[in-house]
Amino acid sequence: MNNEIVIVGTAHVSGKSIAEVDSVIAREKPDIVAVELCPRRYRALKGAPPTQLSIKDLLKGEGPYLFLAQWLLAWTQKKIGADIGIKPGAEMLAAINKAEEVGAKIALVDRDIQVTLQRFWSRMGVVEKLKMLLAFISTFLGSGKEEIDIETITDEDVVTRLISELRQFSPGAAKTLVDERDAYIAGNLLNLAKKGKVVAVIGAGHREGVQKFLSQPEVIPPLGELVRLPRKRINMAKVFGIATIALIATIFALLALSGASTHTLLLALGYWFVINGVLSGAGAALARGHPFSILTAFSVAWLTSLNPFLAAGWFAGLVEAWVRKPTGEDLVALTNIETFGELMKNRLFRVILVAALANIGSIIGTFVGAWFVFNLTGIRL
Repeated sequence: MNNEIVIVGTAHVSGKSIAEVDSVIAREKPDIVAVELCPRRYRALKGAPPTQLSIKDLLKGEGPYLFLAQWLLAWTQKKIGADIGIKPGAEMLAAINKAEEVGAKIALVDRDIQVTLQRFWSRMGVVEKLKMLLAFISTFLGSGKEEIDIETITDEDVVTRLISELRQFSPGAAKTLVDERDAYIAGNLLNLAKKGKVVAVIGAGHREGVQKFLSQPEVIPPLGELVRLPRKRINMAKVFGIATIALIATIFALLALSGASTHTLLLALGYWFVINGVLSGAGAALARGHPFSILTAFSVAWLTSLNPFLAAGWFAGLVEAWVRKPTGEDLVALTNIETFGELMKNRLFRVILVAALANIGSIIGTFVGAWFVFNLTGIRL
């Protein structure tokens, strides 16, 4: 490993880590203090005002589910920190403050959080995503609680166990959240070391991986590859969606070719419209959406179910946003929420939840509606 790079592995909510960061920087007097932050996270940590929200972008595709996953991750970390009286990221702020005190330059060496999250989400399968969301929802509601000794979480054996569990849970997620970032951080550290002595303050989960990459710099991928956003492609979920639409179209075609009466055809369309609409609207209602949002979900679900590139939740979420008008302050407030009641009062969360549950209701409605229409064909499996 490069002798000009000193690694400090920390827990993001540990008081011991803050003291260690302060001590190492004071002792080493580096030219550069590198912290595991990207500009976006740095601004948030420094309390910069929130940026304008783009609700349309937030509701596109899997945006609502990605947002919920990101929020639950942030909320869980902040909750652990609150339980022991430490603000998440406090050790990074301590490193920045100490760097200023000793006259060292500050370098942000982590990959942009949005890039990481998009690559992370694209690598996870449907089952993995569902398991992750259920696990964090369980944590939010207080079930499955496990005692965590924060002061030992920087120990190698504890960190190794936690990362090993993540790899078993989702190998793709582990590669994105840990391995890719290890390589990205190590690459940046090697570039910084050309300019002087570096103290790198990174999470304990990255320490071993970063050290391996520093000792084998030839295996570090080009940094440009590590920040490339996933290509928009026809993934398995979209292939499945297109196949489902083709099946539904085939069922309607069979019904028409079977010589069914006008009454039967209208009944089939009625089933399709009502079942899709009711279940999508029920999802919006379960999220305590505004009546206009529920009506929107009910009205468009029959059509969006026939198009894999449209979603009832997108329309319902836009109407909910038009009614509630969420702001950047709602985004900031989300991580300070303590109870489910407070959560449901947050305007941004309600918009996201309406979109997510309206989509889920529409998906269920697609299969239930297809089954009812298929039965009208008279074909028996």
